[in-house]
Amino acid sequence: MPLVRREDALLFIIDIQERLVPAMHAAESLIERCTKLIDIAVALGLPIVATEQYRKGLGATLPVLAERLARAPVFDKTSFSAMADGPTREALRRSGRGTLIIAGIEAHVCVLQTAIEAVEEGFEVFVVADATTSRRPLDHETALARLRRSGATVTTLESVAFECMRKAATREFKTVSRLIR
Repeated sequence: MPLVRREDALLFIIDIQERLVPAMHAAESLIERCTKLIDIAVALGLPIVATEQYRKGLGATLPVLAERLARAPVFDKTSFSAMADGPTREALRRSGRGTLIIAGIEAHVCVLQTAIEAVEEGFEVFVVADATTSRRPLDHETALARLRRSGATVTTLESVAFECMRKAATREFKTVSRLIR
């Protein structure tokens, strides 16, 4: 399995929305981990793309995340897989990045379908296990197992951060280390 290469990586946040999050297992942990992941991506200069599933019905991205995503494109979608949405897929392609770091909800629906189709389209996919969830723990666990079998790498926030930095002797190390704690 490869390591995340900072120069080729893009953070992809999927559907962390006002009406979805309250129904998720370990929602507080999800919000905390995604907040840190976005802050780390910003500190490391990674591009970020986000989606909202049927915004009219499920609400906008959580405000705490939306303020951090102010400069990132956020695409409304109705397909479960973001790769089935033309504007989202094109934005990912135009980024010039071949590695997607994926976080969001629900792990067994939108995250799973997006990640599998991204692998099929040639992206290197890293799903951040501690920044994804579902309504039920079994759905989350099953999705992670299926993602592994489908060619995605299942990883953690800390692994992604340290793989992107590669060494402590970087200008971002102190900032990122503080965010992880």
